[in-house]
Amino acid sequence: MFAIVRTGGKQYRVAAGDKIAVEKLAGEAGDTVTLGDVLLAGEGDAIADASKVSVSAEIIAQAKSEKVIVFKKKRRHNYRRKAGHRQQMTLLRITDVGEGAAKAPAKKAAAKTAAAPAIEAETKAAPAKKTPAKKAPAKTAAASKSAPAADDAK
Repeated sequence: MFAIVRTGGKQYRVAAGDKIAVEKLAGEAGDTVTLGDVLLAGEGDAIADASKVSVSAEIIAQAKSEKVIVFKKKRRHNYRRKAGHRQQMTLLRITDVGEGAAKAPAKKAAAKTAAAPAIEAETKAAPAKKTPAKKAPAKTAAASKSAPAADDAK
């Protein structure tokens, strides 16, 4: 069975046993990840329902891709800049492409919903901050001018 998955803004055609290099994913070597964004799945000429298909992969290594040289130049202005960049990537071995995607996200959602009440309880238990009382409004310019005039009259 094969599937087309999207990760890191790119699409990959994968089958069980394939090795692919994708944009960096969180995890250590040996961890198992589920690629949830399945666009298309099938076997041979038959196409399966992509919403029911899950793709499991094992992280082989976290690595850097080949160096890309960035060179900028402006003619006749003595302007040259050379820089290199190595993108972080994750090497994956696809372990399984098959039915059962509906089960995996449900577990993750349940874990998130179980954590949500605990967070709400912590926020309610924290003492509420008291806002300081507002100061009286400052005297207006007209009121301050009239006060010295009364003093001069005495």
